[in-house]
Amino acid sequence: MLNDTWSKDYRVEWHYIAPGRPMQNGYVGSFNGRMRDELLNETLFFGLDHARSAIADWVADFNTARPHSSLGYQTPAAYAEVLTATGSSAAQDDGSAPLPVAYPAPNGVTEKAEALIAAG
Repeated sequence: MLNDTWSKDYRVEWHYIAPGRPMQNGYVGSFNGRMRDELLNETLFFGLDHARSAIADWVADFNTARPHSSLGYQTPAAYAEVLTATGSSAAQDDGSAPLPVAYPAPNGVTEKAEALIAAG
């Protein structure tokens, strides 16, 4: 298999989610469940173009207009505006350091990412 050869050549480790263990990647599991419940189970697609259009519309709504509990029930667009304007999260009203936008990568991940970037 091409991916196996490439990953061995560049010493990239594969990490799989164990069957029946979706919480090993809870963010993806949550997103997939929402997309399945709100779009895929509710929509009859009439062709590939219709599916692509409906999915693009749903993703745009999810990423911009829908309030998210993890953002203090703000929309992602509103949260991004606050971050851009103030440099900190609106949830940090106590004067403490702003919450990180993303947490640091686990040890070893950065080197693997740099190897992937260098490999092109």
